[in-house]
Amino acid sequence: MRCDEKFFRMSATRGKQMDRFEDHHITGVHCWPGKQMHSHSYRVPDPFRGQVVMVIGYQPSGMDISRDIAGVAKEVHVAMRSEPPYQMHTTTATGHANLWLHSCTIERAEEDGSLVFQDGSKIKADVVLHCTGYKYNFPFLGDSDDELAGAISVDDNRVGPLYKHVFPPMLAPPLNKHVSPPMLAPHVSFIGLPFRTIPFLVFQLQSKWVAGVLSGRLELPSQEAMMRDVDAFYSDMEARGCAKRRTHDLGQGNPFEYEDWVAEQCGLGRMEGWRKGMFVATCKNLADRPDSYRDE
Repeated sequence: MRCDEKFFRMSATRGKQMDRFEDHHITGVHCWPGKQMHSHSYRVPDPFRGQVVMVIGYQPSGMDISRDIAGVAKEVHVAMRSEPPYQMHTTTATGHANLWLHSCTIERAEEDGSLVFQDGSKIKADVVLHCTGYKYNFPFLGDSDDELAGAISVDDNRVGPLYKHVFPPMLAPPLNKHVSPPMLAPHVSFIGLPFRTIPFLVFQLQSKWVAGVLSGRLELPSQEAMMRDVDAFYSDMEARGCAKRRTHDLGQGNPFEYEDWVAEQCGLGRMEGWRKGMFVATCKNLADRPDSYRDE
């Protein structure tokens, strides 16, 4: 059932607005004879019993799934773009004799079932499991001549331009034109784009910030000031060699900087020290005991 109704404000949350991201940039992957699947479809390890599995990606899903499968698979190999985290290496330092981490990506897939790494080494696998995350997709942005599409777009998983990952400056008309200076209340806001952070805490803070702005209790900078902030953020990313797809990745620096900033905008003060300490301790426990940290 379709219902058309006019709204003056809209807040988009990520949830269903995400598509599975599979690494189809691998040459020959479409002709590769083995099975391919995305981590979204993973349920239990038993279907991989006795098989050689190639896991692409080693963020939380790749880390958990590779270890889960290692209990039944013949071999599990993980391909990642960067050096293995937590001082692990391309040996059995993972704690599993049949689990290897490779700090290079797959360059091509061959018809005999082989997967060739960038360094020339190859592994013949039965399954490729894409633990490559998701890509943002907002169909409601409309056509290129639509007001929304003209003010915001998704480019290599960068949703923008957005002020602090939430407000599009170009869609921020004055809340009350008779107030000087006018208060801005964007037609559209986004909640839940950041990743590699404390998700539900961030989403709650963003929700409170949006509610405060739309109610007129909290103010945003001018459109020009917000765009300058966005441009400076993008320039800093480029200077650091940070890929565009990492725009909403909050795990690259101080893990609490963004949360503290949004909380202060809402008048809530910074996150308590004990809560930050708990987060740091959990991360350390994950590094030291990746197989059992959830139980301790």
